Amino acid sequence: MRATILYGPGDVRVEERADPTILEPTDAIIRLSATCVCGSDLWPYRGISPIAEPAPMGHEYCGIVEDVGRAVTSITRGQFVIGSFFASDNTCPHCHAGYQTSCQHKQPVVGAQAPLLRVPLADGTLVPTRDVPANDAIPSLLTLSDVMGTGWFAADAANVKPGATVVVVGDGAVGLLGVLSAKLMGAERIIAMSRHEPRQKLARAFGATDIVSERGDEGVARIQELTQGIGADSVLECVGTQDSMKQAIDATRPGGSVGYVGVPHGVALDGAQLFFTHVRLHGGPAPVRRYLPNLIDLVLNGTINPGRVFDQTLPLDQVAEGYRAMDERRAIKTLLRP
Repeated sequence: MRATILYGPGDVRVEERADPTILEPTDAIIRLSATCVCGSDLWPYRGISPIAEPAPMGHEYCGIVEDVGRAVTSITRGQFVIGSFFASDNTCPHCHAGYQTSCQHKQPVVGAQAPLLRVPLADGTLVPTRDVPANDAIPSLLTLSDVMGTGWFAADAANVKPGATVVVVGDGAVGLLGVLSAKLMGAERIIAMSRHEPRQKLARAFGATDIVSERGDEGVARIQELTQGIGADSVLECVGTQDSMKQAIDATRPGGSVGYVGVPHGVALDGAQLFFTHVRLHGGPAPVRRYLPNLIDLVLNGTINPGRVFDQTLPLDQVAEGYRAMDERRAIKTLLRP
């Protein structure tokens, strides 16, 4: 099969690789209906997260089960399934607590920018839809594998409640779907921090009531102005830099919560300074598996259409252009057709 390999900063190639096979009796092989480029893929693409050797890329996936190992009991050939970027057994104490991305037996799922994908721990990781969905539902279902589930976790971790005032830091796919999640959770006011008009427009379509284009201290001052000096009840941090984390904490009212899901790069917290804010912090790799059944229902019954974050669709052979477009912020998120 032809699959995406990252060789180094800015060097993405599509090359022939062996088809994946069943290695463990708990594995499944999926033929992907669609895959995509993630904002977190840009960290190694930009050289910020170095790689030691050529690396298969992609961790977002949905598609049809082609084969299963002999120990797989709940997933069968021919089902349409969606799974998380971390495989989990869904039976350990951490999974039972709803933190499947901290499963005691977790394994990363990599190599999804390809036609076929091996998924470990299939019974615990994959969630089937009742029927094979229509093609127009596939982009939205694909988002559930990561960005929609991560946006939902950001809002959940930030303790978004009905009537709340929410700030979303970051206007990538996760931030935009954090806006959508906060809206579904009943937030009354949602302030999206964005400088890019197409993203501002989509944020408003997803439920943002206000747009703040300023950043850093100016952005925080604007939040304070909009909230009459109080700050936000909940802030979703969807970037992962020192500046974005500081901005998120400073925009939160005392007693409020920050849900942080941006993969941290160079983030350090001043414990003494944080101590006096009375701000709660909760986050990490989103436990997508916890939310999948509910989010699948919301997509299939037409309540949400998170697939709108895909503003570029390319065949897999043009994946390098997808990376460039996202890196240059010409695209929010690139859908790939294997």
